[in-house]
Amino acid sequence: MPSYHAPLADFQFLLRDWLKLDTHYQQSGYTDFDFELANEIIAQGAKFATDVIAPLNRPGDEAGCQLQDGKVTTPEGFAAAYQEYVANGWNTMLGPEEFDGQALPYTIAVPVHEMLNSANLSWRLTTMLTESTVLAMCKHASAELQQTYLKKLVSGEWTGTMNLTEPHAGTDLALLNTKAVPQDDGSYAITGNKIFITGGDHDWSENVIHMVLARLPDAPKGVKGISLFLVPKLLLDEQGNPATPNSLSVGSIEHKMGIKASPTCVMNYDGAKGFLVGEAHQGLACMFTMMNDARFQVGLQGLGAAEASYQGALNYARERVQSRAPQGIQQPDEKADAIIFQPDVARMLLTQKSLTEGCRALSLFYAKYMDKSHSNPNDAQAADVLQFLTPICKAFMTDMGLEVTSLGIQVFGGHGYIREWGMEQLMRDVRIAMLYEGTNGIQALDLIGRKLTRDGGKMLQSTYTAFAELVNDIQDAEQQSRAQALLDDFKASSAECLGMKAEDVAAAACDYLAFSAYSLIGVLWYSMADTAQRTDNKVLAESKRKTCAFYEARILPRRDAHRLAFRAGAESVLAVAGAEFDYL
Repeated sequence: MPSYHAPLADFQFLLRDWLKLDTHYQQSGYTDFDFELANEIIAQGAKFATDVIAPLNRPGDEAGCQLQDGKVTTPEGFAAAYQEYVANGWNTMLGPEEFDGQALPYTIAVPVHEMLNSANLSWRLTTMLTESTVLAMCKHASAELQQTYLKKLVSGEWTGTMNLTEPHAGTDLALLNTKAVPQDDGSYAITGNKIFITGGDHDWSENVIHMVLARLPDAPKGVKGISLFLVPKLLLDEQGNPATPNSLSVGSIEHKMGIKASPTCVMNYDGAKGFLVGEAHQGLACMFTMMNDARFQVGLQGLGAAEASYQGALNYARERVQSRAPQGIQQPDEKADAIIFQPDVARMLLTQKSLTEGCRALSLFYAKYMDKSHSNPNDAQAADVLQFLTPICKAFMTDMGLEVTSLGIQVFGGHGYIREWGMEQLMRDVRIAMLYEGTNGIQALDLIGRKLTRDGGKMLQSTYTAFAELVNDIQDAEQQSRAQALLDDFKASSAECLGMKAEDVAAAACDYLAFSAYSLIGVLWYSMADTAQRTDNKVLAESKRKTCAFYEARILPRRDAHRLAFRAGAESVLAVAGAEFDYL
């Protein structure tokens, strides 16, 4: 099993030198924070991820979760690790101060979250959705519900879930059937079945707070008739303590390809007592507060798995001796050269490295705008940038995660396919990230259909302006010229989509998202490589410069193929129909 080491040097470079964290905090109103404090918190997060969570990853995958007598247990050590996580205050990082949270900047929390995903994706999932539950309640729940539930959720004493999907209703929530019947005491009786519920039950916390989408009796048809309800596993007594079991149960635990140590439950609600969150029939808007946060967090899962796979592949390539390098003998004292000297292995490693580090920069750029948005909710540009980048972060970073973990297996050769080396688990675990919180196809449709064409290009312009600020800071004239040309070309090509017919937009969606991601990450690479030349770490400076050159030569050309594809229209996609799909 490859050992995980937190990429602290890269975080330090990106935060201190590239994002200029001290200046960012002063400009964003986070005057109590600076790089020194951020670096200390992240270093402590690295220690927890590597020493406590990572060792549980392989055993957790082997053991899985168990359902017995209606109760779910997670693998040995998982619950104890969670208690340590809560005791050390990690669950409170992003929580509001009025509910005993730390209200840390996202530029501090996001590196910690990435490291947790690298260390143990299954373990991270439950804490992730608790954070999303807190966000939804802060924005939409009544003051009474907030006072009753938020402190325990912020602290991590209780955990949260998101209940959307039903056996017959996935992406199309208009088909949702779960019912909510008003009761005399102001509560609602929730009846229905939900599937794929992460952390639906477990042995980590005394109570689980479910956020459940359901329909009121007078609800209009379609998505406009959905409401959101808070449904606790245990109802509270007059002192606010968990007391009476609610009328809900776990029907089964899903048997999955990966994330086996995360309890993915079928939940049955049989007249369970629930409480309305937000306005009636506005549940989907409330739930999107959770989903948009979770979508970025799922992108971090792709990034985390990619980093872990790259580390494993790099270490193996340095140790595995086989054949002589075609450019000449590299290790004359050995019988053969390490495979890292083979050009094709170097190509795979640099593909892993350039995509992983590029996506890390994207995640921290996103975190910077999260900081801006939270410190100033009226910052329209920050809101636009976040909306435009959310589907890109979710879809591209998880697509990238699968590609990079597949390359990790390839570098190991046959050993990569064997469980004991741990590389195949990374690929199995990350595959789900392309599916949940809205499939990557849905993310692409959201980007081109809502964030670009329906918006008329406003979010595109805000994003262009944000990236142009990075370009303006590039000091190398040639690098700046290349970055500006790339950014201008991205904007011009994006504008071509504004006049497309609906079917052409839908057919172009996935290729447009990939084109956008490769373009914007290219801008980030030019910016990072330029900044690195002014650091004291000469090895890092050369690493960034040469990896940028690799990305430019070997990865960036992919965007041209995606642009040709999204320009092609829907005709070839829709031409084959009916029996023409079959072998006759």
